[in-house]
Amino acid sequence: MAEPVFVLGGYQTDFAKVWSRDKQDLSDMMRVATENALADSNVPASEIQSIHVGNAFGELQRKQAHLGSMVAQVVPELWGVPAMRHEGACASSSLATLAATAEIEADRYDCALIVGVEELKNLPGDQSSQNQNAAGWQGREDIPCTFMWPAVFGRLADEYGRRYQLDRRYLNRIAEINYGNAKRNPNAQTRRWQFTDKSFTDDDDANPMIEPGIRRQDCGQITDGACALVLASGRFAAEHARKTGRPLASLPRILGWGHRNAGLRYLDKIERSRDSEFIFPHVRQTITDAWQRARIGGIEDVDGIETHDCFTSTEYMAIDHFGLTPPGQSWRAVESGAIELGGETPVNPSGGLIGGGHPVGATGARMLLDAARQVTGKAGDYQVEGAKRFATLNIGGSCATVVSFVVGRD
Repeated sequence: MAEPVFVLGGYQTDFAKVWSRDKQDLSDMMRVATENALADSNVPASEIQSIHVGNAFGELQRKQAHLGSMVAQVVPELWGVPAMRHEGACASSSLATLAATAEIEADRYDCALIVGVEELKNLPGDQSSQNQNAAGWQGREDIPCTFMWPAVFGRLADEYGRRYQLDRRYLNRIAEINYGNAKRNPNAQTRRWQFTDKSFTDDDDANPMIEPGIRRQDCGQITDGACALVLASGRFAAEHARKTGRPLASLPRILGWGHRNAGLRYLDKIERSRDSEFIFPHVRQTITDAWQRARIGGIEDVDGIETHDCFTSTEYMAIDHFGLTPPGQSWRAVESGAIELGGETPVNPSGGLIGGGHPVGATGARMLLDAARQVTGKAGDYQVEGAKRFATLNIGGSCATVVSFVVGRD
């Protein structure tokens, strides 16, 4: 990266909270996340020079658009600050982050606020699910189903089975690990959920089929939530460190990034990768782009991963695309315990989307905040001991928009 971009602080709302029950909405989430991120960063609103909002479904869920200006509406101290909204389905706030870092690298601004937000619990679950279909190619996915995204990522599990063979017990184990990690996370949606000894099996009563290849525990959660971050240039961060008495070397920074896109339609991506060892070659390229910009050799230089597990099959895909195993052998990392907290390369110590929750537009920012907390020893009960570098992988739709970051400190 041309210019170091520092993460001065941030805040995540409680992903278990259903805001509409308290007659609140996404504007309240934005206010709470913004005010607390500024406080956590020890940055006054007067020093924010640019605002980037990530949100996917505000118009469909709340009939509310123009969310760039919503930040100043609910936090009047930010009135007059340039702002914009970014949409890339589940990768929306990662795109917001990319725009902010580009501004900082270009020397346009020195300090930016990222706000990722989504409200999904204000409507019945089936309606929210239908709204999320807008992240695919409406009417042209050609996958007969009741619930499109479970059907799509059930097809991904089937594709692994066709190319490499796949035992479902490894998907069940991924779910069990992520729900277990979530119990350590005070902001996780499922931290109080209870399970039985059959919950992580293929028992049709305890873990019913949603669509072929996907059972209930395989699914990420429909969630309300917001996450805000304050990013800064090296110049701003150095002055901030001097004023606050915090050593500059202790501040987390974005070391590298990757960003690639493919088309919307899932089946087209599968067809194009028929001759590739990776099911999604552009996902692999996104990850290696981030490594190259971070000037690291590969997965051996990363202490943990926060990845997009909208379904267990998505995490299974991420495991081999990150290179924890050769292509098609993600099961080895599950079986060995390498992805568990305390393992060689923990994956989703926060609980991920399955255990932690998935407020679509906030997920990318949440991953980045968790990565920053990990490398500064501030992740609490789900801290990866000695972590100095963490990677993220955030996808939108059926891996149509893909963003990866590497976060670290000196």
